Amino acid sequence: RMALRRRKMPRGVIVHSDRGSQYCSRDYQSLIKAHNLECSMSAKGNCYDNACAETFFHSLKVESIHG
Repeated sequence: RMALRRRKMPRGVIVHSDRGSQYCSRDYQSLIKAHNLECSMSAKGNCYDNACAETFFHSLKVESIHG
């Protein structure tokens, strides 16, 4: 909720996460749907299928935000 407020309630963006129980919970998924966000998760048992996205966001964070 804090991230939504800080970003002025965006709509239609992709929210990338791993398959942690907090991200798979009914409450979290309801929040995602309520704000018209697109959920992106790695496939069960495959920690590398979102590696490209994770690498991109790591580089973006390091170079643009903390750089």
